[in-house]
Amino acid sequence: MLMELGKSLVIAKKDMLMYYLKGPVVIFGVILPLFLFLAFYVGRELPLTFLIPGLLSMTLFFSSSAVSPVIAPWETQMKTLERLISCPISVSTMVLGDVLASSAFGVMLSVVPIFLGVFLGVVPIHPLTLAASMVLGAFCFSSLMLILSAYPTRVPATVMMLSSLLKFPLVFISGIFIPLESLPLWGVVVSLLSPLTYFTELARYCIAGSSYLSPLLCFAALTTFSALFFAAATKLHEASIPKRL
Repeated sequence: MLMELGKSLVIAKKDMLMYYLKGPVVIFGVILPLFLFLAFYVGRELPLTFLIPGLLSMTLFFSSSAVSPVIAPWETQMKTLERLISCPISVSTMVLGDVLASSAFGVMLSVVPIFLGVFLGVVPIHPLTLAASMVLGAFCFSSLMLILSAYPTRVPATVMMLSSLLKFPLVFISGIFIPLESLPLWGVVVSLLSPLTYFTELARYCIAGSSYLSPLLCFAALTTFSALFFAAATKLHEASIPKRL
């Protein structure tokens, strides 16, 4: 187990060095959530205890899902996938390495809105819970996007288009722009289908001190989503790797 984890960490380090500064990663992981937040914030008088958790949720979601969708297409395009699968590692080890790299990217960038909140006077009430929820949320969102990257293409733009078709609906139904308590019952039910909803609620609990959903429920839901997404990503990549060669 420890040996496999070590192999995953090596793959994660390779991904960090190769993909963190790629154009699509920077655009979809950094610039896009910033402009979405500004479009939402400008002209609206909203408390910072509502805005900062929303910005944190968007930053973590977009940044942790910016790297994972494009790793497999780039590996296929650059002909490095053959070298990787020739090593004595399992597909689950490869997938875990990609998830760890993408999660680390998301967590690192998500520190920025937290510092911004502290600078503006919004200090997290439960910092340790917030840190744990960020790690779990990043793992969950990275695993979700790795499901999409299983599509056997060598063109990263194809996967980025698919990921965008999924990301934007999730952002708008996850209580980032409209709190769950303001939604009708059917809106709350739809929101509960999104893993981003549970992280947003955890961020509000940790920063503002209250949330619509129980923190324990949110942790349980994110853990369940993470396990399901990771298992699905592993199975799909096992089936798609032969088609990439």
